[in-house]
Amino acid sequence: MTAGIVTAFTDGACHGNPGPGGWGVVLRQDGDEQRLHGGETRTTNNRMELTAAIMALETIAADRPIVLWSDSRYVLDGITGWISGWKRRGWVTAAGQPVKNEDLWRRLDAATAQLRVEFRWVKGHAGHEGNELADALATRGAIEFGGSSGVAPRPQRRSRPQRARSYGGRR
Repeated sequence: MTAGIVTAFTDGACHGNPGPGGWGVVLRQDGDEQRLHGGETRTTNNRMELTAAIMALETIAADRPIVLWSDSRYVLDGITGWISGWKRRGWVTAAGQPVKNEDLWRRLDAATAQLRVEFRWVKGHAGHEGNELADALATRGAIEFGGSSGVAPRPQRRSRPQRARSYGGRR
């Protein structure tokens, strides 16, 4: 991708929490589009949301301004607000607990330090084309790592219970 602002749409999905999960990324710049997805066999939705943002940012050249869209308040609130306190307290929350997913938060923090990123929230599952595509990629990743396709299997045809038959004789 060359000149201009890069727009990134990111999403995570998990089939069970924890369970098989996936992440999806759509990168757009100057009419070009790149789609990425992946997953893990046992993870959480929050980890996949973070991974999607990380993968997007680690793919983009450092000299490009970026607008990253996510439907995850966890990711957006964490990277734009909570993280400064966590770092100040040695990766401990305000409640004195270890920060969950610290490994991914550190990785996201390192990725953002190298880039000019503006984070924006988009309501999930509301028909926003970029978000819907990222969601479909995340779901694909989850399925590839053992998740359900979301399509119910066709019910097996069952035979009717047989009535007891009387073969001669009287009742």
